[in-house]
Amino acid sequence: MEWNIQTLSLLSIPVISALVGWVTNYLAVKMMFYPIEFVGLRPIFGWQGLIPAKRRKMAEIEVELVLGKLLSVEELAQRLDPDALTEAIERRLQQVVRKVINDVMTESAPQLWAALPVQGKNLVYQRIENDLPNVVHKMVGDFQNNVNEILDIKELVVEQLVNSPELINEIFLTAGAKEFPFIIRSGFYFGFLFGLPTMALWYFFQAWWILPLGGLLVGYATNWIALAVIFQPKRPIRLGPVTLQGMFLKRQKEVSEVYSAIIEEKLITPRNITHIILHGSGSAQLLELIELHVNDAIERYVAVAQPYFALGVGSENYHRMKALAVQQIFENSDKYLLYAFDYANGAMRIGEDLSARMQQLSPEEFEGVLRPAYQQDEWKLIVTGAVLGMLAGFAQLYLVFN
Repeated sequence: MEWNIQTLSLLSIPVISALVGWVTNYLAVKMMFYPIEFVGLRPIFGWQGLIPAKRRKMAEIEVELVLGKLLSVEELAQRLDPDALTEAIERRLQQVVRKVINDVMTESAPQLWAALPVQGKNLVYQRIENDLPNVVHKMVGDFQNNVNEILDIKELVVEQLVNSPELINEIFLTAGAKEFPFIIRSGFYFGFLFGLPTMALWYFFQAWWILPLGGLLVGYATNWIALAVIFQPKRPIRLGPVTLQGMFLKRQKEVSEVYSAIIEEKLITPRNITHIILHGSGSAQLLELIELHVNDAIERYVAVAQPYFALGVGSENYHRMKALAVQQIFENSDKYLLYAFDYANGAMRIGEDLSARMQQLSPEEFEGVLRPAYQQDEWKLIVTGAVLGMLAGFAQLYLVFN
């Protein structure tokens, strides 16, 4: 065969097919995650990454398939030692409590509090500060016993991922750090292989529809095969010296470690836990718990100087004073709980436990870590690849062979 323009044009078919496979797979991966926000004219003309667009659903799936089954809120709460927690927050808590006492007494019994000498106020501060470890200890115990009513792990995860779409992208991209580049590269290899029969068919039968159809099949098949190879077969299959298993499932230990590290460092953190218990659906239960223990403490403090206190405050302001104290302790919670974050992070050991438990999942269960990113909308990616491949076939037909 002479090496002329016609021959080179013929040989360009598998090369262009390889490029089509690479481009369609590259776009398929990018379209899963980007753009983070919708670009275009809603609701039809435009695009938003599949993961960011359905981040609420994805977050709920992650909780149901992975986090909700592997992380026990009760177990995590039981790891908090009341004494160690008190020690971590004690200094800042004392400062907050002093301010709360001063504000409450100034508003509830201004004349009594103004008339009390500095030594008397210091005695009040000291009496309450000495009792703080006891109060915190009992409060932590009640929190541990009622943690499911106060802390909803699903609410925490969903709120964080919905408000931070870049974080759910990071989770999937990090977990699939080797699979996504493979999807892109495989488009080139499979595209070239699929281009060979198209080239042979065109050599013998030059119908106009062969190249567009070949491009369509290449775009479709390269995306479909790449996704299939990542998750199939689920269980290892030995063929002589070779063991076949889905790429993602084969990396279960490695993926478990990097996935758990992100969850611990950026998602289920002491800061995020504190935020959700103070502002989430369980905040009313936490307020009740604080109210119970603060009221109990006030009753004990007042009992020491009941006659003098009753005269100075009066029964009318007494209940108002207790309500104000509860409100201020609750509203200032983040100021002293901030100092417990380092202790809580080490005590709960979320990443360590999550990684170990993920490594024990069956292949079918482990698939749920990443597969939800594909499963619901992977057909869109495959069809998009097929359409782009077909358009490339038309372009090749008119630009190369005309």
